[in-house]
Amino acid sequence: MDFTLNCLKLIKILSVIVIFLLTKCSTLNETLIRETKGETDEQRLLYYLLYNYEKAVRPVKNASNPIVVRLGLTLTNIFEMDEKNQVLTINVWLDQEWTDELLTWDPKNFGGITSIRIPCDLVWLPDIVLYNNADDYTAGYMRARIMLQYDGKVFWPPPTQLRSTCRIDVRWFPFDTQYCSLKMGSWSYHGFQVDVTNRSENVDLTNYVPSGGFDLVKVHQKRRVATYTCCPEPYPDVTFYIHIRRKTLYYMYNVIFPCIMMSILTLLVFYLPPDSGEKVALGITTLLAFSVFVLAIAEQMPETSDSMPLIAIYLTLVMVMTSISVVMTVMVLNLHHRGPFNKPVGPKVKYWVLKRLKNFLNMHLPNLTLEEHQRESVKKKKKENSGLPNLTPMASVLFQNSLSLLVGKDKSTLDYELLNNDIEKCRKNVSTENDSGARLLTAIQHLLRKHELEEQYQIVAGEWKQVAQVIDRLLFWVFLVATVIITSTLLVILPLINYSLESEDLDESLYGLH
Repeated sequence: MDFTLNCLKLIKILSVIVIFLLTKCSTLNETLIRETKGETDEQRLLYYLLYNYEKAVRPVKNASNPIVVRLGLTLTNIFEMDEKNQVLTINVWLDQEWTDELLTWDPKNFGGITSIRIPCDLVWLPDIVLYNNADDYTAGYMRARIMLQYDGKVFWPPPTQLRSTCRIDVRWFPFDTQYCSLKMGSWSYHGFQVDVTNRSENVDLTNYVPSGGFDLVKVHQKRRVATYTCCPEPYPDVTFYIHIRRKTLYYMYNVIFPCIMMSILTLLVFYLPPDSGEKVALGITTLLAFSVFVLAIAEQMPETSDSMPLIAIYLTLVMVMTSISVVMTVMVLNLHHRGPFNKPVGPKVKYWVLKRLKNFLNMHLPNLTLEEHQRESVKKKKKENSGLPNLTPMASVLFQNSLSLLVGKDKSTLDYELLNNDIEKCRKNVSTENDSGARLLTAIQHLLRKHELEEQYQIVAGEWKQVAQVIDRLLFWVFLVATVIITSTLLVILPLINYSLESEDLDESLYGLH
């Protein structure tokens, strides 16, 4: 009885073995049949590689071994720098290399084939993502074919466009340099399953096409290992650092040069004569033009309060200067158009403005002060009286002054006090019976008083005009010096200092001094 049971068990075991061998034989026969039907070596190899291949799991024979993914970057172009949204867009080839232990073969059995290109959707792929991605994560990479070697080495360089977040520092705009990083690593596998490392020491720039807006200063990469609160395992990544510098030619011609020209227009506000009536209009027009420039530049700047662009500081200072120039112009026009009924120019203002400041500015203005006018008047009358020997001194003076008044020969040399004294002396000598002579003297005295007042009014108004002219010239030189200092400091000196400091930091990093 026991013997019979043992025989039955043996028969069952042999049956299982026979079925297994028949299955293998059928598979071999099918392969042979495929070969006999004219299939190529690559077709047979592809069928051989993908038979019972599961792309959803890591292709390792020992689950405790990690897959080493060597990650590299071939930079082809800096596509765009979006300062407003703080996004850097670059075109790259994302080079990925790893070993698939389940995709190996003997080249002798397949016509000496050592490598094959197959669709990437048929094999396992590492889930390498850009951590600081500014785009949606559904776009993915181009479904390029993978390059497979007979020993299981896989190389997959899909071309793609990466949009990464980048903290834009606009302090030195448009003379700024930006430092952006691209952190790439596996999203779901930790370091014990997929070990991400550098494929090469440097970023490949052999296919790089220079950008029209930025110069590529330096690109380097570094492997880092991070741990997160969710998981105790390490997560390695490769971070690519990109150092770019903005090309300033576009902004020089479209922003800086127009700003400098408008600054010159601000200076012309003080150079324009007050009588033209366009000083305030020119200043306000320049101020409006600066406002338009500030709005145009603000559209390109990121909406951040961390720092203020250098060009915005320059425009703000120039706008402040233009606003001050409009206020100063109004004050100068107020002085210029002061009428004769205002107070005369004070002695301190005459000394400091019409004498010291005028000489300092090397301005040549006529003397219109009342004191100098009286001294010149006395000298003129003595000279004119000496030329009339046949007349009495009193009659000579009265005759000449009356003739000057009636004919208008020299109204600027009339002296009211001298003429009034002469007329009073003549009035005493005139007979009381000669009423016509007395009336004539009274009329002459009235006319002299009237013209004397008019001349004093003109002198007062002229002095205020000279004060306005001297102050206007002083403001011109002050604003010229301020414009030169602000322009040279903000647009030349500070950018050069920043450039030299960045060059020193770059040299130290290149030679490993840090």
